[in-house]
Parts: sequence; structure tokens; C-alpha cells
Amino acid sequence: MRHFAVLGTLGGVCIGGGVLLATRPSIAQQQGPIAPDSVLAVSLSASDSGGLRGPRQPIMFRHDVHAGQFKIACQYCHYTVGESSEPGIPSLETCMGCHLVIAGSDSGGRAEVRKLRQFWASRDSADAPRLEWVRVHSLARHAHFPHMLHVKALGPAGCAACHGDVARMPQVWEVNNVNNMGFCIDCHLERNVSRDCSVCHY
Repeated sequence: MRHFAVLGTLGGVCIGGGVLLATRPSIAQQQGPIAPDSVLAVSLSASDSGGLRGPRQPIMFRHDVHAGQFKIACQYCHYTVGESSEPGIPSLETCMGCHLVIAGSDSGGRAEVRKLRQFWASRDSADAPRLEWVRVHSLARHAHFPHMLHVKALGPAGCAACHGDVARMPQVWEVNNVNNMGFCIDCHLERNVSRDCSVCHY
């Protein structure tokens, strides 16, 4: 887990907790203006999320803004996916790495960033509510899907093979039934990968 407190930045140098820490700008900070091949995400408020596919989250995290419009790589936030079986849900520290400074680009975004900052401000309080994301994809317990092996085989853009075009989703929803063994078998057949039972059931 990454812990840090950033009080400000000066020329690629973070000033945190009274200590000067030399760093390179994060991937998110390096994004700069919207890439020419991006599609500008539509403006939505949290109340709009009720009509969208997928579970409603405590904070409306816009994948279409972060991954689509600003082209932040999945692995920037889901940083354990290359080394772990689980992709990992980003920690508050990861979100606040950008949102200590970035407040949102429209009223809906600003409202959601305010919620995030409230969770961050109360994180050490014993009676404060915890940020609990609603799981979207859930694999059956008798099957194993090591994310790190799939990312290695499919590359960093391989996430879409199972999760769909998340970069175009305002709210993430389950595109493919990952608990349908036929879905996995079809993918393994297409890529000439072993279909031995022990590959996924161990």
C-alpha cells in the first residue's frame, strides 16, 4: 500500500510532511490535454447514475472520464494487476494522488470529488464510514483467474477482453458473464491456450 501526504508540487518535486521528496510526475499528471482520439465524456451527475447499467457506487467514479477522455491506463489505478491474482480496488491514497489537486471539471465531478475528500479527511476516525465499493465482477469460488497471467499474455489493453470497453462506460457494468465457462473456453480456443481443467480449477 502506498502512503504519502503531498502538500504541493514544485517542478516535478513533491513537498510532503516537511520533507522534500524528488519524484517524477505521475502518469496521470503526464496526461496533459485531452488526446486527439479521445471522446469527450458527457456531463453527468450522481443522480443520473440510477439510469445507467451496473451497480450504483458510493462515489460515481467515471471510467469514461479517467480511462477514456484522459487516457489513464487501467494499471495506474489497479496497480497490483500485473503481480497479483486480483486486480485490486484502488485505495483512497491512489485516488488522492490526483484529487488533492484536481477538483473535477464540472459540477457533477466536483460533487463526487468532495465526497472522496470527505472519506479521505475522516479516514483515521474510528466511527467514520468507510468507502466500500460495490463489486461488479465476481468469479465463482471454484474457479481461479490469475489476472497477472492474463495481463502478461494479452498486454495492458487486454482488460477489454473480459471487461468490455470500460473507457466508454460512465458506470462500469458486467459486459460478459465471467462465470460462464463457455466464455473462458472460447477465449482459450481462440488463442490456442490449454483447456485442461487444472488450469482454472485448482
